[in-house]
Amino acid sequence: MLDPRSGIPPAPASRGRLLLVDDEENILRSIKRVLRRGNWEIECAGDGATALEVLRTFRPQVVISDFRMPGMNGVEFLARVKAESPKTQRIMLTGQADQHAIEDAINRSEIFRLVSKPWDDAQLVLTVHSAFEQVALAEENERLLRLTQSQNEELRRLNAELEERVRQRTRLLSAAKREWEKSFDSIHDPLVLVRVATDTILRANLAFSRMVGRDIRELIDQKSHQVSPCQDTLGASSCPIQRAMATGQEQRAELKNNGRTWALTVYPMVEDGIAVCSFRDVTDEREVTRRMIETEKMAAVGQLAGGVAHEINNPLGGILAFAQLMKREEGRSEADLEALGLIEESALRCKRIVESLLKISRRSRDDERRKIDLSRCVEDTVVLFQARLKGSPRARLETRLSPAAPPIHADAGQLSQVVLNLLTNALQALPNEEGTITVETYGQDGRAFVRVSDTGVGMDARVRERIFEPLFTTKPPGVGTGLGLSIAYRIVEDHGGTISVESEPGRGATFTLSFPEAL
Repeated sequence: MLDPRSGIPPAPASRGRLLLVDDEENILRSIKRVLRRGNWEIECAGDGATALEVLRTFRPQVVISDFRMPGMNGVEFLARVKAESPKTQRIMLTGQADQHAIEDAINRSEIFRLVSKPWDDAQLVLTVHSAFEQVALAEENERLLRLTQSQNEELRRLNAELEERVRQRTRLLSAAKREWEKSFDSIHDPLVLVRVATDTILRANLAFSRMVGRDIRELIDQKSHQVSPCQDTLGASSCPIQRAMATGQEQRAELKNNGRTWALTVYPMVEDGIAVCSFRDVTDEREVTRRMIETEKMAAVGQLAGGVAHEINNPLGGILAFAQLMKREEGRSEADLEALGLIEESALRCKRIVESLLKISRRSRDDERRKIDLSRCVEDTVVLFQARLKGSPRARLETRLSPAAPPIHADAGQLSQVVLNLLTNALQALPNEEGTITVETYGQDGRAFVRVSDTGVGMDARVRERIFEPLFTTKPPGVGTGLGLSIAYRIVEDHGGTISVESEPGRGATFTLSFPEAL
């Protein structure tokens, strides 16, 4: 803003340095007097050479030089000023209207302004003031440029640090993701994450992939009820996943799929709408539990049978003895002899039943067992069974006895009793005693196996669960006592082996005996 009285702007907040160069002393004094009101620090020189020396020590921001000077004219001097101090603003005074000189001054020394003599004081002050403003502006631009460069450098450094942190975080996240995936996939039990709203699989581990028989990459976004073992219950009100999400509490269920039994545990993540489903194959566990129950049941029945058999055996022996003595007495009528014969026959039948009960309660002694050839033992039993087959000409027996079956430590008599019982049951299971019975032996994984199968009527699940129970039988009265398989079960278990059955109605039955190899 200009001073309203003089038309001259106020002095700048900070003083500037001004160099005046002219060979006429009165002009220097006149210019200095005019510019003193600007409050600048002023130095004077009478020629170009002297002015250059002052320039190097005084370091002015603005230089005003006359055009015509002895030795070095104003154009040459200002060109030297430009070379030594490019930031210094240069103003030339000239008293001649020489167009060539003006062009030369502008081109060579790139002067800020050209002031003609005689000058207007106010105009001169404004010109000098503008020159200092130009210097300040250039310095501010340079400061801002340095600041911008510094900030850009700092920004580049921060960007580099940020990029490095991002790379480190990405590496950490990738490593954490790989560790999580490896941990997830290393879990032995099948696991699957299900988004309940859409019933789609978010993530599954390798165990789940193996369980459902699908590539793990194909499972993502698949409908869970189409691939999981609980496909029959998903979506129903009884579905454990739906119950877990509704109650917000862990839910458990037991499912059956492809002949296997799975224990399902559902952990709900209600806020995320995700259910974590963990499957555990409990088929073998259930089978072991069933065998333990059967063993305990057989032990209890054995103890009871032993006590009952001993109590019955003595009076039964007396009945049999008196019946036989009475038959030998003379004078008995035919009716009496027939009645005594029936009594004797019934007593003998009861005696056989009692002996079977005693076999359940009695364990074979270790000194009665020895290392035997399993295939040879089964072969000897088959010879005995061939005599029974002569009365069933439509039944055919196939044997596949492997010499590679390992030897076992067993009581050959008891083992033969088990196999003979299985063969007899197989024959009785054939419709009209017509069909094929197969007996085979083989070895696998340090164990010896005997397998007896038939093409008979088979069994349903209810019968399969009870066939080893004492006194349970599907045969008509008078044909079976229900003790054969229970005795076989006890003998096999007592030898450290296992007995299992596979059967479906109309598809026959297969009994498999497994024994540890004798060391």
